[in-house]
Amino acid sequence: MGKLNVKNGTPVGCAHLCKGCTWGQFMIGYRESEMLAICTNSRPNIVVPFTMHECSEFADKHKPDWEQMEKLAIHIRPVRVSAHTAGFSAAVEVRPTQVAAETEEEDEAALVR
Repeated sequence: MGKLNVKNGTPVGCAHLCKGCTWGQFMIGYRESEMLAICTNSRPNIVVPFTMHECSEFADKHKPDWEQMEKLAIHIRPVRVSAHTAGFSAAVEVRPTQVAAETEEEDEAALVR
């Protein structure tokens, strides 16, 4: 029989969400049953008696906060743009172009077409 997927069912696995949170505090003994998770975001701090799957105040401790990002940011000065672009030359003086005057016959012939 194939694998059956159930939406919004019981989550598989037992990874504790609080281990990746900034607010989580863990005390782990030698046995798997000797683990104490404390949430330090609540007042007073509470012991989490079960494996947490989802939390509304989760803050990933592996991502930097705003102050750390500002401290690590590289300040880049704007580059001076040259007046001359490679491959092009700028017109120094703008002059109107001379258009050859067409005769009335050529104008009428163009209208007929």
